[in-house]
Amino acid sequence: MSVTRREFIQVTGAAAAGIAVSGLGFDLSPVTAHAQMLRTKYAKETTTICCYCGVGCGAIVHTSKAADGRVINIEGDPDHVINQGALCPKGAALKQLTENENRLTQPLYRAPYSKEWQPAPWSWVISEIAKKIRQTRDASFEEKNGKGQTVNRTTAIASVGSAALDNEECWIYQALMRALGLVYVEHQARI
Repeated sequence: MSVTRREFIQVTGAAAAGIAVSGLGFDLSPVTAHAQMLRTKYAKETTTICCYCGVGCGAIVHTSKAADGRVINIEGDPDHVINQGALCPKGAALKQLTENENRLTQPLYRAPYSKEWQPAPWSWVISEIAKKIRQTRDASFEEKNGKGQTVNRTTAIASVGSAALDNEECWIYQALMRALGLVYVEHQARI
């Protein structure tokens, strides 16, 4: 058998590397695998759409079936036609919208000329908002324009939506704003 110098160096180098690696304690014997139970095994799975931008990526939300119904996991929906399971960094952090200790859980009210925010009950806050909208709309409502055409509008109120609404919620919101007679209805996905 004839061995060239190059082949001899290759075989010797491979043998030396094998001996060096085996001295590091690698065990190449078969290992028994132990599967862990997934934390989403008993969770309720719901599909949704990411609320951060206008792309509309699909996401799967896992919530616990316990009484608290907390979000356990959010991942991209592999069956969704837009993102096919991928999520951007903002979409991957969707869980923080609901599971965040800094999230406000009750309305806060600051009286005129006050420097302090005070907790307020939902019923009172909604009632106050409705009163202010009604006062402004009634004071500025135009039934006919200068040409005598019926317009039924108010230009004293404007609406700026946000990406936190899905398409269905946007439609309902838009219908409400138009029913109030608003002319200035806009959407801003980066609020």
